[in-house]
Amino acid sequence: MNDQLDLAKKQAAQVRLMIFDVDGILTDGSLHFGPEGEMMKTFNVLDGQGIRLLQDAGITTAIISARASKIVSKRASDLGISHVKQGIHDKKTAFLELSTELGIPHHQCGFIGDDVIDLPVLLRVGFSASVPKAHAEVRTRVAYVTLADGGAGAVREVCDFILQAQDKYQAALAVFLAD
Repeated sequence: MNDQLDLAKKQAAQVRLMIFDVDGILTDGSLHFGPEGEMMKTFNVLDGQGIRLLQDAGITTAIISARASKIVSKRASDLGISHVKQGIHDKKTAFLELSTELGIPHHQCGFIGDDVIDLPVLLRVGFSASVPKAHAEVRTRVAYVTLADGGAGAVREVCDFILQAQDKYQAALAVFLAD
């Protein structure tokens, strides 16, 4: 294993709060508009299951997104994500408030984002991740870049990576492998 991956695993092993961006991470970054101007987004079920596995392992989950959307509120509610900050362009302040509110130090937080607006958080958390199609300035500054694209399993990959780093992956799967 290479040094960068080893470091990413050490950082992921400390995560108690994992925060997700939406557009480009939980979705493929495309914005679809209906005839009445309503916005539609597509989410990946594998990502949702990964988030639930993190929660079941005792890791708090949250969303910080620059765009506000009822669809994101619905998806977060369906997944049991109670910490949702939308319409936030100052993600650093939102992150600092969330970290303080939950009493979780920055080095025990993780964030996955894909554009320069996410850098103020990515540079402050203990574990930072992104996706292959992220802006180059982001990809070069994070601890872990997924193999899967945003909206196509990247979140699940990060969730599994965290669970493996914390030696919780097999226990998470055991529920589904029991007779």
